[in-house]
Amino acid sequence: MSHLLQFRRYRLPFRAPVRTAHGWWPEREGLIVRLEAADGAAGYGEGAPIPWFGTESVDEAEAALRELGGRVDATRLAAVPGRLPCLKNALAAAQVALPGTPAHPSLGVAALLPAGRAALELVGPKAEAGFRVFKWKVGVTDAADELALLDDLCAALPDGAKLRLDANGAWDRRVAERWLGRCVERPVEFVEQPVAAGARGADDLLLGLAHDFPTPLALDESLVSDGDVEQWLGAGWPGVFVVKPSLLGDPVAALARLAAARAAVVFSSALETAVGAQAALAAAFTWPGERRALGFGVWPLFADARCDGPQAMPFLHWEDVARIDPEAVWNALN
Repeated sequence: MSHLLQFRRYRLPFRAPVRTAHGWWPEREGLIVRLEAADGAAGYGEGAPIPWFGTESVDEAEAALRELGGRVDATRLAAVPGRLPCLKNALAAAQVALPGTPAHPSLGVAALLPAGRAALELVGPKAEAGFRVFKWKVGVTDAADELALLDDLCAALPDGAKLRLDANGAWDRRVAERWLGRCVERPVEFVEQPVAAGARGADDLLLGLAHDFPTPLALDESLVSDGDVEQWLGAGWPGVFVVKPSLLGDPVAALARLAAARAAVVFSSALETAVGAQAALAAAFTWPGERRALGFGVWPLFADARCDGPQAMPFLHWEDVARIDPEAVWNALN
């Protein structure tokens, strides 16, 4: 069976620039693909690359779509190379219907805090709204300044709350050890990607840190290509796997392997539009393993609210995910 293939490229400004260890991120670029069957039924998927994570660029994804042409069949879609994981993800999502009955009717959500001192201003209102898991971007400013803020932030958390620290690979061994030493006896659920992925010796350093300190570590940028999950499971990774389904070329296979290994998994946003978010959240809601707060507390995110996913609340319900209308985002980009 052949499908009509269409795509629209987008460049969407964020409501406020996102600040990470990689610098300021003012807008999101990506592609929405549309596959229409002979009976007129259409499916949508999103390619939302993050090149500094190790994915393809949007230009590379667009070039591959133009080469595919306007009509495709399953054989041509399957032949998209693995070096284009976000595009493969988008094309696969456009062919799959939402599950009818998820494993969980609702899931908790982690509140995303801004980098630096601005986190102190937001943690109170987020706590009053009901959030009990918070994610703080670190590795953005001077390490000593951020460490000084850590105790203030922990003191501002409500009783029983947990804090996730996300360094985006900004630290070297010395700084990572300093942070992990400070995290002991503080309400830190895990430290995400303390050192950069892909650097020489980085894998051994991550494993060493994970075994040397009691605070759990989590992989994020280290999980991009389809073989990364298998590699880290084989290495005996003892920590958390932060999975951004939108960045994986074959998320179904990767998640099946993680489930079989009974791995600790946190599902996280890649700051995609509602189209990609719906597919990623469907994977989270059908996950058979332990329930952990979703890293999807990012909306409202875009200046054009039509492209946002469900409003960030302490809990996300399956009905909110099923209610997303990918065609509305497609039309908004016209």
